[in-house]
Amino acid sequence: MNLSILLGMLGAPEIILIILGLLILFGGRKIPELMKGLGQGMKEFKKASKNDDSGETRTGESIEEKSK
Repeated sequence: MNLSILLGMLGAPEIILIILGLLILFGGRKIPELMKGLGQGMKEFKKASKNDDSGETRTGESIEEKSK
């Protein structure tokens, strides 16, 4: 199922229930820490995918040079 269709089916009551569930599970103090970790993880993922798109390895060698 397409993610945009799934997100389109969520209304205000569903979103409120999800937020209340998160508050009950993790508490008010833990949620900002979780969101910070999620943001850092997304940043690292984007950084890694950007390196993969350029065709370079972590050492800076291009894939063509390494295969020679």
